[in-house]
Amino acid sequence: MATGQDTHTALIVGSTGIVGGNLAAHLVDRGWRVYGLARKPSTADGIIPIAADLRDETSVRNALAGIDPTHVFLCTWLRQPTEAENVRVNGGMTRHLFAALENAKSITHAALVTGTKQYLGPFESYGQTAAETPFREDTPRLPGENFYYTQEDILFAAAERGGFSWSVHRPHSIVGYALGNAMNMGVTLAVYGTICRETRQPFVFPGSHLQWNALTDVTDARLLAHHLEWAAMSPQARNQGFNVVNGDVFRWRWMWPQLAAYFGVEPVGPPDPIQPLAAKFADAGSLWQSIADKHSLAERDVDKLASWWHTDSDLGRELESVNDMTKSRLLGFNLYQESRASFFELFDRLRREKIIPA
Repeated sequence: MATGQDTHTALIVGSTGIVGGNLAAHLVDRGWRVYGLARKPSTADGIIPIAADLRDETSVRNALAGIDPTHVFLCTWLRQPTEAENVRVNGGMTRHLFAALENAKSITHAALVTGTKQYLGPFESYGQTAAETPFREDTPRLPGENFYYTQEDILFAAAERGGFSWSVHRPHSIVGYALGNAMNMGVTLAVYGTICRETRQPFVFPGSHLQWNALTDVTDARLLAHHLEWAAMSPQARNQGFNVVNGDVFRWRWMWPQLAAYFGVEPVGPPDPIQPLAAKFADAGSLWQSIADKHSLAERDVDKLASWWHTDSDLGRELESVNDMTKSRLLGFNLYQESRASFFELFDRLRREKIIPA
């Protein structure tokens, strides 16, 4: 995958999130010119910050005036209380982005990152009409509203008008470095393990008995970054939707004791009834502050680290979730990431950066 140095210019929309942040770091390392758009953009080395609110069409137009990327990566969304609102808000954000880029003449490819809710349905009807596992990209859309479908349709129409190619990337639960992210299982479990160690409590699996026992998979944010670049630069991957997972499968009953061992805590399987994290740690703010003060941690606000609700959603499912990667393999993407290492390498980085104590 040649990057061509200055030939390729990326606009990463949602550049401070778990997907966009890891993608930005990867592309900078690969020699791309990288613009990072966010409401509060990062000033990390090599990233040209662009501040804009995607909900405000004028804000986006003004921010992107004069910027002519070769590749656009849409890696953000805003959670809403209902799927109808998700469709309206996130669909509007996607329209505003491509409307603002209407006059950009150099775009050759645009990528959209969605997820496994493509096959499971939206949060309010999660899994009620799920596709058969393993999930495959040619599975028909489920009935009903899903803001992923809305975003896809807007992308397809924009690509047709602009004459550029597209790709859609559907990761499963993402494990990777990001702070203040709404969909961050790895950091959430690191905070949970830390609290259990500091309070001498067992590390109780917060999800369903089915998830404890069923096969599943996850997506490393670093592997996803490689996949996004691969699809953007590979002619055979144009105008395709892809599942993106690490390549291995596991059961939580196997993974959970190993995560517990990392933190030196006792692993416990799902009780009956289960104990979701959101309820368990609804008032964990002061507890985390005391832990942060004790160990001189970099972040005292637990809400900027843990997304209890999203991890509960992933681990509380009452159905199997496994994604097929055959399509990517046949087209030439062969990277693999051991999922156990995804967690441990993330935890090691969090320790190095004083996000959790050593």
